[in-house]
Amino acid sequence: MKLIVISSPAPITREPLRINELFEAGLEYFHVRKPDYPKEQLRQLLQQIHPEHYSKIALHQHHELSGEFGINRLHFTEQSRSITPAAELLKLKSEGYYLSTSVHSTEALQQLPPCFAYTFFGPVFNSISKPGYATSVLAGFCLTAAEKAVPVIALGGIDAEKIAQLVQMNFDGAAILGSIWKQPEQAVNNFTRIKEKCQTLAHTY
Repeated sequence: MKLIVISSPAPITREPLRINELFEAGLEYFHVRKPDYPKEQLRQLLQQIHPEHYSKIALHQHHELSGEFGINRLHFTEQSRSITPAAELLKLKSEGYYLSTSVHSTEALQQLPPCFAYTFFGPVFNSISKPGYATSVLAGFCLTAAEKAVPVIALGGIDAEKIAQLVQMNFDGAAILGSIWKQPEQAVNNFTRIKEKCQTLAHTY
């Protein structure tokens, strides 16, 4: 199961250190989502991440920084996907970029073009980082192969105790945010706990 950490949208104390520590703990995919950051502020954050980890980073904003840092993963929100011509997405893929996006319904999921390597889908559980942001997934929810135009990554309210449910729901991975950044000083410990749960279940199912 693919395990992705999404950055806190707001600044975190000693954030570059925390991010580098997560990579050293085995993080393979990190989405930098800073919707309120101007380009220069995002550049300063990226400059403090060890360059050997740039290949593991996906940018949600300021895609133009990708060339400067050798980043080849770009994320498109639902809104940015809707205004980006299909030809441009195909061109980016042909240039070696790995593209991802977000959806909130199975109907939208089935309509995704194959240029995306994977998509986020959620909220699957009640959000940890956004109190009051409740799941729209019904009890007994399970994705079918026909619904998955591309691999689907669960998002929303995920911690170590929820990983087994995601496997049963037929998700291809998990994206975690609140369970990592709600207690930044425990970010590595919480990540390691979730990663170990994913590895254990990979041998079980």
